[in-house]
Amino acid sequence: MQTQNPLLDEISKLTTAAVGLAQAAGEEAKGAMRAQLDRLAVEMDFVRRDEFEAARAEIALLREEIARLRSEPPGQARSPQEAG
Repeated sequence: MQTQNPLLDEISKLTTAAVGLAQAAGEEAKGAMRAQLDRLAVEMDFVRRDEFEAARAEIALLREEIARLRSEPPGQARSPQEAG
């Protein structure tokens, strides 16, 4: 809808410009926050998910081995060469 009133046209243009500016500022803030969080994650030396899952799997295997060794009677534990 177009209006013949120049005052309303100017208000409409200013409102549109303000909305565009607010959206751009929001995107800029989001980008800055993401960059800060990425930098913080690097500084805190977090592990990656794949490294965490690999360590978890290895720990599970070690727990199974410990449980097996505890269930064997003393003096009957196999040496690593026999187990391999």
